[in-house]
Amino acid sequence: MSTNITLLIVMGVLFAVGFYLLLERSLTRVLLGIVVLGNGVNLLLLSAGGRRGQAPLYEESLAAEDYTDPLPQALILTAIVITFAVTAFMLAMIYRSWVISRADVVTDDLEDLRVSQQSTFDFEEDSPVPEDTTEFDGDVDVDLIAVKKPKGKGPRA
Repeated sequence: MSTNITLLIVMGVLFAVGFYLLLERSLTRVLLGIVVLGNGVNLLLLSAGGRRGQAPLYEESLAAEDYTDPLPQALILTAIVITFAVTAFMLAMIYRSWVISRADVVTDDLEDLRVSQQSTFDFEEDSPVPEDTTEFDGDVDVDLIAVKKPKGKGPRA
C-alpha cells in the first residue's frame, strides 16, 4: 500500500493550523481550530482506510482483497457528526459570551494568576523525611501484641 504524500502534507498543515488556533484566547478562533482539526482527522481516517477497491457489496466473482473496507468511511461519518456537535456547542458558548460581556476573548482569572505566581514548595510534602520513622527498635515480639475483642459479642450463629 502506498500513501499519498500530498495527503499527508495537507493533514500535517491542518493539524498544525488547528492546534495553533486552539491555543488562541478568542473563542471564534478556537471554534475555527476545532473545525480545521476535524477536517484533519477526517483526512487521517481516509488515508488509514487503505487502497481503493470495489464497493463492499457481495459478489461471487470478487476476492475478499478487492473490496473497500467500510469501517474508515463509518468512522469519518462519526467524526463529522462529533465535529458538528462540538461546533454547535462552541457557537452557543460564543453567543452567550458575546451577550454577557460583548467580547469573545477569554480573560485572565485573577485567582489563576495568583496561584501560578506562588511558590510550588509545600512544606508538608517537600520537607526532608528522616530514614527511620518507627518507634520500635527493630524486633517486634508477636506474643506481646494483644488483640482486644469487644465484650459480649461472640460469633453469630
